[in-house]
Amino acid sequence: MLFMDNSLQEDLNELQALGLRRGLRQTQSPQGRAIIVDGRRVLNFCSNDYLGLADDEKVKAAAVASVGQDGFGSGASRLVGGNMSAHTALEERLAALKKTEACLLFSSGYMANTGIIPALVGRGDIVFCDRLNHASIIDGILLSRAQMKRYPHADMTALEENLRRASGHQRKLIVTDTIFSMDGDIAPLKDIVALARRWGAWVMVDEAHAFGVLGPTGMGLVEEMGLSDQVQVQMGTLSKAAGCFGAYVCGPAVLKETLINRARSFIYTTGMPSCVAAAAHAGVNIIAAEPSRRRRLLGNADHLRRGFKTLGLDTMRSTTPIIPILAGEAHRAVAMSQKLFEQGFFVQAIRPPTVPVNTARLRVTVTAVHTREDCDAFLDAVKTTCLF
Repeated sequence: MLFMDNSLQEDLNELQALGLRRGLRQTQSPQGRAIIVDGRRVLNFCSNDYLGLADDEKVKAAAVASVGQDGFGSGASRLVGGNMSAHTALEERLAALKKTEACLLFSSGYMANTGIIPALVGRGDIVFCDRLNHASIIDGILLSRAQMKRYPHADMTALEENLRRASGHQRKLIVTDTIFSMDGDIAPLKDIVALARRWGAWVMVDEAHAFGVLGPTGMGLVEEMGLSDQVQVQMGTLSKAAGCFGAYVCGPAVLKETLINRARSFIYTTGMPSCVAAAAHAGVNIIAAEPSRRRRLLGNADHLRRGFKTLGLDTMRSTTPIIPILAGEAHRAVAMSQKLFEQGFFVQAIRPPTVPVNTARLRVTVTAVHTREDCDAFLDAVKTTCLF
């Protein structure tokens, strides 16, 4: 044990010296615009609770009612005996809103991506992956044992060249985030779909940060661009704008049946608790029924982004509620985060390996429940904290 302890401690000490060691802070309140972290009340500018639904009364009431009716645990995998009526109801609602034949729930976004991709492709196939895609997509491709070809971020010339060279492969799959989680920019999805059609590839999107944020009814970038019938696999999460937990994949009925039979992260795990599905269903209904939340969200994001740019800060390619403030060196990003925390603002430093070396940043996220006064106070704090 001592040998193991010493070896692992050396690794941690190296991370500490590089400014890359991570730790957990204790949140002692519900999610919201203001939260209690490590005993201190702070305005929260690092949550993915984009629409403020994590503590919404309707969402909480749906969960409580479900617990009273169905209990908490589902007892088994959905194939064995844990397929609850709340699962089916949410899947049918999502499929209708996404304008697809079918939907299947997963217990998390990570489990969805590591289950979907290996169920669709394998040896002899090839997957084209944007270099800034989420880690769960990368891991899903690696588990599939298909060849992975990463193309420079949003570089359609490089993607087409890679597609042109892949004529010897059986199945070809292009996978992309729709909103990139650390840069806050949007995938060139219309161009990706056009290339896929030209070169005979499937398209899979991860709408984790676009679901609830973009589109006329909040169904994401696919809806906003009118591509529902041209994207074969629409994956997204219920843990961000919907304020809950879990993930979904929407697409043709044959896709759902394939995943039920081949996605290991669906087959070999206990079903999502019924109360989680019921709460997510309430969140999804709010997303569809209350577009004013999205308007407030996007208005707050535009206001903050303009303010950062006026201060001369580099917000990279952001056009969404994810707004990075580029710091460069990891120690600097950590120092900026700590100084803001001391002033009453919670925003985390993002460092390698999550982002490339020398691109450490503050990952600012704004929500629909922030007030304009919150945003202006945060801008004032950033002005005195980050310009050094």
